[in-house]
Amino acid sequence: MSRVPLQSVLHPAGPDAAIISQFAWVLFGGGALVFALVMALTALGLGRRARSVRPMAWIAGAGVAFPVAVLSVLLAWSTWRSGQMAAQSSQHATRIALSAHMWWWEVRYPDPGGGPDIVSANEIHIPTGRPVYLGLTAGDVIHSLWVPALGGKMDMVPGRVTGLTLQADRPGVYRGQCAEYCGEQHARMALHVVAHTPAGYQQWLARQAGPAAAPSDPSDPSIARGRQAFIAQRCVACHTIRGVNAATRLGPDLTRVGARLHIGAGTLRTHRGTLAGWIADPHSIKPGVRMPPAGMDGDTLNALAAYLEQLK
Repeated sequence: MSRVPLQSVLHPAGPDAAIISQFAWVLFGGGALVFALVMALTALGLGRRARSVRPMAWIAGAGVAFPVAVLSVLLAWSTWRSGQMAAQSSQHATRIALSAHMWWWEVRYPDPGGGPDIVSANEIHIPTGRPVYLGLTAGDVIHSLWVPALGGKMDMVPGRVTGLTLQADRPGVYRGQCAEYCGEQHARMALHVVAHTPAGYQQWLARQAGPAAAPSDPSDPSIARGRQAFIAQRCVACHTIRGVNAATRLGPDLTRVGARLHIGAGTLRTHRGTLAGWIADPHSIKPGVRMPPAGMDGDTLNALAAYLEQLK
């Protein structure tokens, strides 16, 4: 998949983001022109000997007429362009539910086979070339979703459902962020939107619907030991692995955690070493996170990390 610059409103990858990017460039250009005009007038005034001026003419022209004319044109143009942005509607769109928590994201997809929702965390997978409607809510405090390359931002309020429509024109990975201060780890509450071709998205969604995959290497004893540790160490109290334990919503679903790009809501790349470090002491990586240190011996820790890494 192609990649784009991180969180850049100036590199749009969707129709709504392209309109917002156009707004930004017009404001940058207009601000530069006004600044150049003011500097030119300043230089002109400094370079001439003192002479009488007509203050009311400058106030009426430069202080009233010019701003009114410029702002009126900008208002009319921006209203017209804003009307061309996608409607915030779930009709004729792929529907995904997103819930924000301190400091991670729960993602729910309707099962194409009619079963229970497919639950994931900290990544949103979408098809390209069609609108995707995100039903947004929050589980604790006010959060806000913003994926600059794909669209605008929308607040996520506890007890209410808001909506945001995104669309990606091409496959890629697009970084998003909580855009409303939500506590100690607000700055490390990121998520990634992974855009697939429509066929690739359907294949991905079908793979997610089932229980956790069988061990990639059944002969590796550490995988079986890690699975046992997941249960014995009470990880099941907060985390779900479908096919291993009953569903719980206190922490991120880990059924396919090994296939995700990052752990800790964009904090670390996913591999065995980072999984082990996170489990051992998440507070040394993300202070204040609502997950206690594991308190297990090194062999058990490494086995658990190996087990989670192969959940793809």
